[in-house]
Amino acid sequence: MCGIVGVVSATPVNQLIYDALLLLQHRGQDAAGIVTQLDRKFFMHKAKGMVRDVFRTRNMRALPGNCGLGQVRYPTAGNAFSEEEAQPFYVNAPFGLVLVHNGNLTNAQALKTELFSIDHRHINTESDSEVLLNVLAHELEKTTRGLPLKPADVFAAVRGVNQRIKGSYAVIALIAGHGLLAFRDPHGIRPLCMGRGKDGTVMLASESVALEGTMHQFERDVAPGEAVFVDLQGHVHSEVCAEGAQLDPCIFEFVYLARPDSTLDGISVYQARLNLGETLAKRVISTVPPSDIDVIIPIPESSRPSATQLAHLLGIPYREGFVKNRYVGRTFIMPGQGVRKKSVRQKLNVITSEFKGRNVLLVDDSIVRGTTSKEIVQMARDAGANKVYMASAAPPVRFPNVYGIDMPTKEELVAHNRSVEEIRNIIGCDALIYQDVDAMKSAVASARTASTVGKLHGFDASCFDGVYVTGDVSADDIVRINENRLKVEEGDADNSRLALPNASE
Repeated sequence: MCGIVGVVSATPVNQLIYDALLLLQHRGQDAAGIVTQLDRKFFMHKAKGMVRDVFRTRNMRALPGNCGLGQVRYPTAGNAFSEEEAQPFYVNAPFGLVLVHNGNLTNAQALKTELFSIDHRHINTESDSEVLLNVLAHELEKTTRGLPLKPADVFAAVRGVNQRIKGSYAVIALIAGHGLLAFRDPHGIRPLCMGRGKDGTVMLASESVALEGTMHQFERDVAPGEAVFVDLQGHVHSEVCAEGAQLDPCIFEFVYLARPDSTLDGISVYQARLNLGETLAKRVISTVPPSDIDVIIPIPESSRPSATQLAHLLGIPYREGFVKNRYVGRTFIMPGQGVRKKSVRQKLNVITSEFKGRNVLLVDDSIVRGTTSKEIVQMARDAGANKVYMASAAPPVRFPNVYGIDMPTKEELVAHNRSVEEIRNIIGCDALIYQDVDAMKSAVASARTASTVGKLHGFDASCFDGVYVTGDVSADDIVRINENRLKVEEGDADNSRLALPNASE
């Protein structure tokens, strides 16, 4: 799961891309990169770290040009510590291509073999994004018949890419001297939208907040299977380049990943989270009598809308019981489980008066591994709570995600092969209430307003229901994909729920 942006303008774009990446920082905090184009020459800077740390004044001055793209990286495969795997990626033929990618290819290993033995192309990293770039480069080489490059040639190449690659992908690429190309997988699993500035600047980005926060008017989402080509004069060409395309966006975007002020595929993220709180209220009532709950407290940050709606419907006071220290490093990078537990308490501090002598209902957006939930429940007890109930706005996470969210293997998931009662015992709460899968899907779908991307077919909710919408993921595939998960030293990283960036950080 990453954040990507691309811009074609009549004025320099380096600052604009930087500002957009800041607005997408919640989608990736491990590395950042920007590439710009001036007179067919690419200028690139990328490194590990947050946007504000990667780009200094000298770096920005070295990024001239009126078109470019950028990415904030949250790695799901390859090597988390490799500078080489920061994006964008570059190949010099045909024309010169740079690419940023959000998602995960499920057949990357097979494609590597094809690229080497048949296409005679070299892959130098473990990143599936470099694989995707080389597939695109090969298909573009096949379809081009000389200069100038025509949009029809670009779309033919994307059709070839869609036939070869599998998984989830939202892609933005620059073709040197010609323009910017963006395309989305046939299920629209990962988000991508387009907007325009008053000066005619065209921007594509992962979330609408990147457009609106840089004073661009949101126009529409890129449709599943659609390719958009923006030439250097800002003219937009588009075509659906995949057969049987249908909209099945990742539901975890609405549960947790996206910023609440974004709209994805016509669905308000904030409204979706309010709706999740409304449906969760029915589950709470069937498990714990509202009269037994003194106060409802969210676990910061993404659960706040759901907790607010839940409290309103149940007529129970809503309180902030945890204060987040925004200046502590992310807990998942702390070495070793002991330090990780300590860092949860460093990152969250309790307001004792909200817990002491009360029966509290804690609301979280989701529970993945359970280690954090267990620690937070204990923090509530240490603060003097009489009883600690916990509600999750999402259903139990029982299956790994293969489409670009680095969730643990199924053995690491607290809900895998366990009943709710068994999970409750592990977490240590007095009652545990989960959202229902169908109710979650209905709640998110009902937040959809008019959209330009067509009918909503469904959602990828594979981590909750085990149904992988691309229809090509087997148990063996999941084992193989997990073998290619982040290569880190033991104890260096916790690839759990805490590894996911928080939308409000």
